[in-house]
Amino acid sequence: MRMRRKKHLEERLAECGDIIIYMDRADRNFEVRDDADMLDLPALFGNDRPVELEIGCGKGQFICELAQRQPETNFLAVEKSSNVIVDAADKALELGLKNVRFLRGGAEYLECYIPAGSIERIYLNFSCPFPKKSYASHRLTHRRFLAIYEKLMKPGAEIHQKTDNRNFFEFSIEQLSGCGWTLKNISLDLHNSDFEGNIVTEYEQRFSEQGLPIYRLEAYRK
Repeated sequence: MRMRRKKHLEERLAECGDIIIYMDRADRNFEVRDDADMLDLPALFGNDRPVELEIGCGKGQFICELAQRQPETNFLAVEKSSNVIVDAADKALELGLKNVRFLRGGAEYLECYIPAGSIERIYLNFSCPFPKKSYASHRLTHRRFLAIYEKLMKPGAEIHQKTDNRNFFEFSIEQLSGCGWTLKNISLDLHNSDFEGNIVTEYEQRFSEQGLPIYRLEAYRK
């Protein structure tokens, strides 16, 4: 079911214009045509602090909390839907966060906008599991996306994933392992583990209240 378009959406997006970048100028093969669209991250944030990336930020609960906890880090948050990203951007502005910027568009476009070797960590929180096998290549831990992430990430950078979907989690482990990533801190029930510092997302709260286990992993390239 498609989300109903929010009232005054264009006006709200315009008010958030300084912190939303639209990833809509790459070619249809998701290839970097030239460096015209590549972000200058130090100029974007006004400093050269480390940059971390959340893909699929939803309404921004996770990224805004993380940005408050880590003011010494800059954050990019990606979301496909204008209807959703506007809430996240509103939240960041309301909190006065200077270390968050939002990218509206699909993960396929990331290497057209984010410089290679610039990302310290990637967060994949409750990504769509695309349960049909025919849609497996759309999953954000499919090898085609992992190849993009690897280009963006600094040596030793990590991917942190959380999901409520066991099948998707097992798929992620298979894809990451098959592509040479090393896994650590794997949890099959995050909320009943000894993990500290977890930031609960909107979806995570809903699934946890339903009694569903939350799965989590960290992955890195040696």
